[in-house]
Amino acid sequence: MNQKQSQKLYRTTILCLVLLSFFSFSAQAQNSKEVKILKNESWWGGAVSDGHRMPFSSGYSFNMYGINKYNQVQPLLVSSKGRVIWSEEPFKFSVSEDIIELDARRDIKVINAGKNLKEAYKYASENFFPSTGELPDELLFKAPQYNTWIELMYNQNQEDILEYARAIIDNGLPPGVLMIDDNWQEDYGKWNFHEGRFPNPKAMIDELHDLGFKVMLWVCPFVSPDSDVYRDLAKKELFLTNPGKEKNTETRLLPPNEPAMIYWWNGVSALLDFSNPAAKKWFKGELEYLQENYGVDGFKLDAGDFNFYPDVLVSHKPNTSPNEHAKLFGEIGLDFPLNEYRAMWKMGGQPLAQRLSDKGHRWGDLSTLIPNITVQGLMGYAYSAPDMIGGGEFSSFLNAETIDQELIVRSAQVHALMPMMQFSVAPWRILDKEHLQAVQESVALRKEFTPYIMQLAKESSKTGEPIVRTMEYSFPNKGFELVKDQFMLGDEVLVAPVLEKEKRERIVHFPKGKWEDSSGKIIKGPTKKVVQADLDELPYFERLTK
Repeated sequence: MNQKQSQKLYRTTILCLVLLSFFSFSAQAQNSKEVKILKNESWWGGAVSDGHRMPFSSGYSFNMYGINKYNQVQPLLVSSKGRVIWSEEPFKFSVSEDIIELDARRDIKVINAGKNLKEAYKYASENFFPSTGELPDELLFKAPQYNTWIELMYNQNQEDILEYARAIIDNGLPPGVLMIDDNWQEDYGKWNFHEGRFPNPKAMIDELHDLGFKVMLWVCPFVSPDSDVYRDLAKKELFLTNPGKEKNTETRLLPPNEPAMIYWWNGVSALLDFSNPAAKKWFKGELEYLQENYGVDGFKLDAGDFNFYPDVLVSHKPNTSPNEHAKLFGEIGLDFPLNEYRAMWKMGGQPLAQRLSDKGHRWGDLSTLIPNITVQGLMGYAYSAPDMIGGGEFSSFLNAETIDQELIVRSAQVHALMPMMQFSVAPWRILDKEHLQAVQESVALRKEFTPYIMQLAKESSKTGEPIVRTMEYSFPNKGFELVKDQFMLGDEVLVAPVLEKEKRERIVHFPKGKWEDSSGKIIKGPTKKVVQADLDELPYFERLTK
């Protein structure tokens, strides 16, 4: 089977599973409501991946049962008029010009929590997903992160990982968290270093530690069916299974009562059933072994998407929903402070690092980072990373001639004053001297603001407030609900990156007060002003007075 055929089969399988979950939701939905949209009221929430489509306009709809759109989902909507919609279960909603239609399996709460977006969010945070007072590992915030995916793809190996780490230091970038991505392992579910590519993994990790890095390993909940690990875990009944003969007549899933084979982006695998405490214990034991024997510091826990858990399959705990399966996978990260997730359900306020879904090496994708990451904050996922600098889709970087150096620079600037900053493609390999220096300056700017970012992160762990915020959140009901190309770092720093190719200026919307730019120039708001931004400049403004 060639790659295109494999991808087509994967998409077809996922579509079928999503449809099965949808029909299951429709059959079980018991609560319907209509919420009248108030005059000049705007709404956000649900799927983080659709943040750039928010506030919602007429025609938008989303059914969050079994669907996460490759990113985080929260059963929450919040409005600019202080209203909150919440359900403990996934719900479906659609937006028209004056009505939001809601359908859920359980009761849907519609709450008048305050007068604006901030008051709505704070009510939701305090009552439905309160912060724990804890943070993920602070190094995730304090220094850039480095992921080996774009440089090495499926050829993760000891020699090239060390070369990548040394090059980071040699090119004037500070050490931070280094993430060794997929295919370091012998097989999916065989969480030991591949002997042929990692002759001495303990020595590798020791050297990375000596260079100043902490080390994360990519892991997932899948197990390859042609492995001894699979055979052992199947005997212990730790996988999701196909239904019995009676239901197989309807779904045509064969063989009955055997571990289900799930089509995902890296093949066909069995899937651990974390509703079974024994499956969770086994998986955590594998991760702890890597920590104890090799000195691994943490884990990138990937592939927890809802659609991999269609509820036609049988789980240890009966009637566990696709969303709940994803949440169970998310709970594993709570035992590992150095963690990262991309797919998530109902874990707002928890000390988990959440990354935006993979973005292409495109200017259009760059423009989605701000609205999507600010919606992460509005859903309670404050400890967030805006994907990888320049994009996380490896196919964009296979041909060096297609790489846009300016896009790499502007992407690094977007990351610079966000909660986390993550590199993957090596800027020293693909950039000329001018563009590399501009990237290095964005890293230096982040270092300057790191104490403030850490202050906000620690406050967030107590109050639940987002670290990066929409303009509407910080300046409610002042006409900023549609401003999606700039953001607030806390309530004191306005950040307005350049998001268009070959632009050396942009329009910035200033709220009331006095704002100082990096040169010391004072701008008095409220006003809308064109500001200059050369290639190496990130426009940002510190508030002097309210």
